[in-house]
Amino acid sequence: MLKLENVCVNLAKVEVLRNISLEVGEGEIVCLVGPNGAGKTTSLKSIMGILKVVSGRIVFKGRDVTPLPPHERAKLGIGYAPEDRRLYPDFTVWENITFPAKIMGVDEGEIAERVFRIFPELKDQTHRLAYTLSGGQQKMVSVARALAANPELILLDEPLEGLAPIVRSRFANVILEMKNEGISVLFAESNISHVKDIADVIYRIKRGEIVET
Repeated sequence: MLKLENVCVNLAKVEVLRNISLEVGEGEIVCLVGPNGAGKTTSLKSIMGILKVVSGRIVFKGRDVTPLPPHERAKLGIGYAPEDRRLYPDFTVWENITFPAKIMGVDEGEIAERVFRIFPELKDQTHRLAYTLSGGQQKMVSVARALAANPELILLDEPLEGLAPIVRSRFANVILEMKNEGISVLFAESNISHVKDIADVIYRIKRGEIVET
């Protein structure tokens, strides 16, 4: 479904990713593991089109999407939940979840059916303002927003990081539920112990390079 072929990315003229190659198959959970600063977030942002690729290719469903902007990649079926969540604090939970998908023409009923099937606990929180939520709840809303547009591939940046064990277990189950729904998942994590029981494939990244699969 997704292939990165020798992808290089620069930030402020510094080479941050060097010849990154990885694959995510249909219905597969793939994890990118590495310490802070290894290039995990940069990799996800380059796949989403937020950061420009200097060389190499990003291929999604057989199409070279390297030159496409983020909104075009979203229309093709790529969803993204960033580590810092990027919620609108004065929007309600429901407004945060539906805002991007509605711009893409997705029906609200369809959004509700999909999101609440995976996050039933959000059903009673839709009226709350985002800034009143706990960190774990905000992370749920961020992931739900990525799900709202019915992606075939979802990118999750550190979804398990900084969570209490019971909440981390819930998010791990969410990732497995996505797989059961037929959604491919590529997510980044710092701690391999959090992911080894749920990932089909693990890529270890260090200093902008894949060092082990």
